Amino acid sequence: MTDNEDLIVVNDGQSIPLPLAKLKRWQWWTLIVINICFLLIGQVVAVLLGRFYYDQGGNSKWMATLVQTIGFPILFVPFFLFPSSKQIPTTPTTSFSLPVVLLFYLIIGTVIAGDNMLYSVGLLYLSASTYSLICATQLAFNAVFSYFINSQKFTALIFNSVVVLSLSASLLAVNDDSDRPLGVTNGKYFIGFMATLAASALYALLLSVMQLSFQKLIKKETFSVVLELQIYTSFFATCVSTIGLFASGEWRTLSGEMDGFGKGGLAYVMTLVWTAVAWQVCSVGVVGLIFVVSSLFSNVISTLSLALTPLAAVVVFHDNMNGVKVIAMLMGLWGFSTYIYQNYLDDLSMKRKQRDANANVWNGGDEFPLWVIVDHGNGMVAFGGGGSSGGGRDRVVIGGGDINFVFFSICKTMYETTLDEHLMLYMCCFHMYEDT
Repeated sequence: MTDNEDLIVVNDGQSIPLPLAKLKRWQWWTLIVINICFLLIGQVVAVLLGRFYYDQGGNSKWMATLVQTIGFPILFVPFFLFPSSKQIPTTPTTSFSLPVVLLFYLIIGTVIAGDNMLYSVGLLYLSASTYSLICATQLAFNAVFSYFINSQKFTALIFNSVVVLSLSASLLAVNDDSDRPLGVTNGKYFIGFMATLAASALYALLLSVMQLSFQKLIKKETFSVVLELQIYTSFFATCVSTIGLFASGEWRTLSGEMDGFGKGGLAYVMTLVWTAVAWQVCSVGVVGLIFVVSSLFSNVISTLSLALTPLAAVVVFHDNMNGVKVIAMLMGLWGFSTYIYQNYLDDLSMKRKQRDANANVWNGGDEFPLWVIVDHGNGMVAFGGGGSSGGGRDRVVIGGGDINFVFFSICKTMYETTLDEHLMLYMCCFHMYEDT
């Protein structure tokens, strides 16, 4: 294969996009590390700046909610700089109308605004370290919701992770947090705890619903599509947060907040600006990891950052890491580790099944789970395993000339036709998976 050839492996409904297929292994890992840094740094900085805003005299929960999404125009930079290359989708495009999709974005954006408000309330009444440790429970909620909504397995390791993370949160609930913000009573501390816990559960629910939407509604998960989802939902969340800011009357207090901010008016503005930027840097990392690796890996790294934030809070705000917090953090890391190990086992199992399926194809099996599409500059060539009707390996020239022949596993019959190359490419690569 020459250097200018693009490759897509279509295998059991999964695909490797053309740009990623051309990357060397070290380039692929570099891309992963960059996106991990974006996610970790963005989320840690955003949480610390959010706590700094409250510590220095900020008190508007709606403003703290608004800055979490108002920076969404930053996402247009990667959207236009790194447009998705021409890819071969693994499923038909959505059959839903544009108004239905926009209504879905509106609903998700509204829920995101509510979720961000819960996070803002939690950060108002909790220290940064306690807040982050409670947020780590989203992994446990994600496992539960994925079981019911996305039909994912609930193994002993996943159950262990849920139990350990739940116990970790319970320890923080009864902990006498000596470094809680000034003026926070036990009642407000409990409100902050419950708001953060509810926000974590709601965020995990959103992840499961979004994953389901990619399967049922959008039916596509490319870099541009995931970015579009982030942009549209952030836009609607920003609109809802702005309405909340004005409807609550908190906008009238913003001028006084700026004047009374501990570090000055300029610091007030820069705190809000960089909080918004940090959240969007985090979003770029989230989207990048979804595109390069998977949505599950992105969620796991996001949870890992929540375990690192307490350490950063100790350095920046000198939060008190008492024994209960240390135990809660260690339990969180243990729950995180068992969750990771289970997904490692699932990945090994999936690769083993793919290897067995591919061996069946090239040995002349009856099914067609693997096709390789090669772009050699003059057109596209599709190679696939031959079934019992044809035997051996099938080759289809697409773009460089007419379609000569193609085997369909759905009917085990040879077709001789001359159709539009895009239609034929679609039929060749995807209809072979449908049942007769």
